[in-house]
Amino acid sequence: MSLLLPSEPRPRLAVLGLDGLPLDLARSLGGSLSNLRRLVEDAVTVRAERPELSPVNWTSFYTGEGPEAHGVFGFSHLDQKTYALRVTQATDVACPTIFDRLGGRGLVSRVVNLPNTYPARPLRGMLVAGFVAPELRGAAYPPFLADKLHEAGYKLEADTSRGRADLDYLLNELRATLDSRLAALDMLWPDLAWDLFVHVFTETDRLFHFHMDAVLHANHPNHMACMRFLADWDHALGRFLELYDALPGPKRLLVLADHGFTELKTEVCLNTWLMRAGLLSLSGPPRDEWDASKITPESKAFVLDPGRIYLHERSRFARGTVGPVEREGLLRRIADGLMALKYEGEPVMKAVHRGADLYPGATSDQCPDLVAEARPGFDLKAKFDRRNIFGLHGRTGTHTVDGAIFADSDGARPERMRDVGRIILQHFDITE
Repeated sequence: MSLLLPSEPRPRLAVLGLDGLPLDLARSLGGSLSNLRRLVEDAVTVRAERPELSPVNWTSFYTGEGPEAHGVFGFSHLDQKTYALRVTQATDVACPTIFDRLGGRGLVSRVVNLPNTYPARPLRGMLVAGFVAPELRGAAYPPFLADKLHEAGYKLEADTSRGRADLDYLLNELRATLDSRLAALDMLWPDLAWDLFVHVFTETDRLFHFHMDAVLHANHPNHMACMRFLADWDHALGRFLELYDALPGPKRLLVLADHGFTELKTEVCLNTWLMRAGLLSLSGPPRDEWDASKITPESKAFVLDPGRIYLHERSRFARGTVGPVEREGLLRRIADGLMALKYEGEPVMKAVHRGADLYPGATSDQCPDLVAEARPGFDLKAKFDRRNIFGLHGRTGTHTVDGAIFADSDGARPERMRDVGRIILQHFDITE
């Protein structure tokens, strides 16, 4: 007779991220993709935080907070003195993550390919950062994990530079990243020495941006090539689900996308619109699309990706000249002008939100004054080097606020992305 008491079973929560996958498309594809069909059986939708970008929404997921608390409002971060733009990263996150909070309770997290987690920060567990992660050494925690991944030929991100022009090249790149995600899964899952496992596949987002037309339309010449890749992607989902099915209970599975997706009608460059309206001028030709350094003192406003509008206030920016008296009038002028903007007779905007309303209590210097939300099919841009407001530039798909897939084996129904992070905390009885 053993004198040892049986240990309490370890309840585990697994999260499967499917970047950019809308529920309506998932249901359609599920007719031929068996693993996806299983996931959509009881799925609902979750609304993206605005703007509907990956760094904003995955950060909301992994903090359980909105941008007003975590401080991430887009892909780019502006230096208000020099006007230099850089890519948003994990060091910009201004509040604790769910991994921090679980670790504080002695719980272990393992994370694969989660966007906006570069550079990898210490946590109780292991992490492989996702987009945008420029190099492997800083993308892994603990540091020795980078060597293991390198030995396995781990590929951080697909090269999408030839995405539209060369489908075969893109699909080969995406298959390489699928293989890498599975290699990391096989490294981090099997010992089961974890409480929370987060695994994100981003390949759908990359495919949909450049070939949404081919995915949606069966008569498109590239449709079958895209479907063959999606069959490989579905097989990868199956590998994750096999591991989950073999996991001893108690257990729980969450499946989610960070935003929806739809076919693109046109890109809409809001900085070009501001220039046409006489509200933005540049001192010379910009070096590239991100070159905000040419914004003149005479400029009243400018935009950062995708629809974050900033008044060029002297109290906020080094060359700003907008004063308090002008503020309200400019906000109204810009909002009214954008709401009146049409493309081929169709309104472009669903809404133009006040930043103070969308992000109550925000203290970050990156918080925008206005946030433009486009109608489905319109892709807002904030390029400094474009001459035309409307145009197509190699993409056929764009994000949507609504429609992202969500499923929970326990039946929770979150409203928006931040709520998914809160569901995880509640699952582990972390309420403070």
